[in-house]
Amino acid sequence: MSFRKKVVIEPIPKSMTTSTPHILMCPPDFYGIEYEINPWMSRHRQADQPLAMEQWNALRRLLIDIGAEISLLEPVQGLPDLVFTANAALIFQNRAVLSHFRHPQRQREQPRNETWLSAAGFTVEPAPEGTCFEGAGDALFCGDTLFAGYRIRSDATGHQKIGELLDCRVIPLELVDPFFYHIDTCFCPLAAGKALYFPPAFDEYGQRVLAELVDELIEVSAEEARRFACNAVVVGNAVVTNTGCAELHAQLKSQGFHPHETPLDEFVKAGGSAKCLTLRLDGEEAAAWKYQEPARRIQP
Repeated sequence: MSFRKKVVIEPIPKSMTTSTPHILMCPPDFYGIEYEINPWMSRHRQADQPLAMEQWNALRRLLIDIGAEISLLEPVQGLPDLVFTANAALIFQNRAVLSHFRHPQRQREQPRNETWLSAAGFTVEPAPEGTCFEGAGDALFCGDTLFAGYRIRSDATGHQKIGELLDCRVIPLELVDPFFYHIDTCFCPLAAGKALYFPPAFDEYGQRVLAELVDELIEVSAEEARRFACNAVVVGNAVVTNTGCAELHAQLKSQGFHPHETPLDEFVKAGGSAKCLTLRLDGEEAAAWKYQEPARRIQP
């Protein structure tokens, strides 16, 4: 059963500052496998929509329980992947670099994302012209560096232009396994200088660069990587993943983190999990820029 009778767009409250974990989600009212644009997706293996709603609601409740505030993007019939809000944009302070999706099926999401982010008070900027860019799905800050996945969904040239736009260092990393088509499926910053990763998802050069630039890397096993262990939501010291990541959770506990699991298998069918279902509006925990500016207010 859904937690609400009707979904409406909920602008970010005026009182929200960078000290408040704030997340954008989209209810899965119209979620389903309507096309195939990654190896996880098969129209012959449909999602169970009521179960997907149950799993999404459980994730939402868990995020609220660990201290996050949730705003909602209204679902739209015919846009089944709108539920994966991480792909909407890259957030940097009060700026949102809008995605330009590689696949036409998802390009129809772009006006919806732009409208919501503009109404929430962000300065919305388009992805670099002539490039594909898939938002926080392919661009994650760890400290003052933006690590950006390219080849499968986003373009390296676009990442460099975004670095110029935001005046930050960008490290493009080539993704080589089609099952890990976005960087947020194989890399998860936990704090400045610390991250989870699945090495085989990157080429040899990318693995070396990560080892050189990230002080502490926690390697995820192949089995747990396919349970989307790296596709985690980090809120303070809490780390939320899909079920089936016991080895990772043990490592996290040993390092002072508080891991949580919640079943998300219906979304794995489309190639997504906890992180894919969320867009952090106030800045990821590991983003150094989040802590360099005075707390700001976002006007809806």
